[in-house]
Amino acid sequence: MSHALIVEDDRDSAQMMAALVAGEHFTVATAGSLQEARRQLALQPPDLVLLDLRLPDGSGMDLFQEQELIAHSEVVLITGHASLDTSIQALRFGAADYLVKPIRHQQLQGILSRLMPPAKIKAEIATLRQAWERSGHFGELWGKSESMQRVYEQISRVAGTSVSVLISGESGTGKEVVARTVHDLSRRRKQPFLAVNCGAISPNLIESEIFGHEKGSFTGADRQHLGFFERAHGGTLFLDEITEMPMELQVKLLRVLETGVFMRVGSTQTQTADVRVVAATNRSPDAAVAAGQLREDLYYRLNVFPITLPPLRERPEDIALLAEHFLHGIAEREGERKRFAPEALAKLQRYRWKGNVRELRNVVQRAYVMASGDSITDEWLPLEPGNAAAAVATTAGAPAITVPLGMSLAAAERLLIEATLEHCDRHKERTAAVLGVSMKTLYNRLKEYASDRPDDSGSA
Repeated sequence: MSHALIVEDDRDSAQMMAALVAGEHFTVATAGSLQEARRQLALQPPDLVLLDLRLPDGSGMDLFQEQELIAHSEVVLITGHASLDTSIQALRFGAADYLVKPIRHQQLQGILSRLMPPAKIKAEIATLRQAWERSGHFGELWGKSESMQRVYEQISRVAGTSVSVLISGESGTGKEVVARTVHDLSRRRKQPFLAVNCGAISPNLIESEIFGHEKGSFTGADRQHLGFFERAHGGTLFLDEITEMPMELQVKLLRVLETGVFMRVGSTQTQTADVRVVAATNRSPDAAVAAGQLREDLYYRLNVFPITLPPLRERPEDIALLAEHFLHGIAEREGERKRFAPEALAKLQRYRWKGNVRELRNVVQRAYVMASGDSITDEWLPLEPGNAAAAVATTAGAPAITVPLGMSLAAAERLLIEATLEHCDRHKERTAAVLGVSMKTLYNRLKEYASDRPDDSGSA
């Protein structure tokens, strides 16, 4: 049976927490001071320490200076209010989480359910580091460059805590993969990981999607709807493109982060949010604050632990490793092995990759589809930065496409798509691969073009 030590000088609060913890099948000891806590820690090392910050003979933080006493214990701080300073202290001193008074039974249950010895997390991170040294990947992240090593170190440091994380980086650098890795290494790994793109949801619906709504709360709300915070309960909520969230909703998000409670749209009853928030933006957070796209107070609340992802062009030594990784994955799915010719890898490393890792993955997919043999040459690789699709007009005898001056962008896109479709003998999958777009995008465009054509049915 697991053992817990509650370090709290308020006798009533200590007894209440002891009863709650005992109800979760723990043995429990209590201490009302640092001196008594040290004695209890030496007497029976606990699996969990619930540690009040303010004690008669000092700060609870003082125990972190005595690592030999708490090295094998998961420490959860108890504080009178959730603040940025508390979060930073929790991370700096190695606490796994913190509870805000008054203690809610549901929050305490969540922490107890996620109990995991610090040594286990350290062992998992050590295994990931060995895999990185051997093959160049850290979980689902790939790269041996110095900048990526820094990212791995940051993930290793923050994953075992509960603090908020803000990931910044250009589109396509892998922000969601980083968020997923943080979740997979955390104590919340057995609970949901939900990813939400704040820019992809209508401003009229985003509050309902994130916080949920009650039946009849607005026109069309014919049933109760659970939002992302409730669906991610106990797990991690990844808010991508946070600067696209409406300012009035940013205020409500800040309240959730500070109080741990929220209300569904149309409700007066509060709900408890046991969720870790990881946010991301492809803009400079400071610039977004200056431009009025991100509240400054929310920025500081999210930016407890910042992680910045480098663009692919700044780590060219990782390009070949990533390309080979993507090629191997495609070959596994398709059942046909192919390899890069040396000149192809050299060309990939010279390319500027404005779309970063996502663009590289798409280019490798396209090259795999177009290569006729088992060797991928530079024939179907990008000709110039930012114009990977231009290869279709100059490679393998494809006809040149003339775009009249003054033609609209939509019309030019249609001309390119239809010409490429004809060149690929109307093979849609091959066409999508050459153009570097998804099959869904291609089908949507072709459907639009078909609806624009005159009706050939003969009706007046």
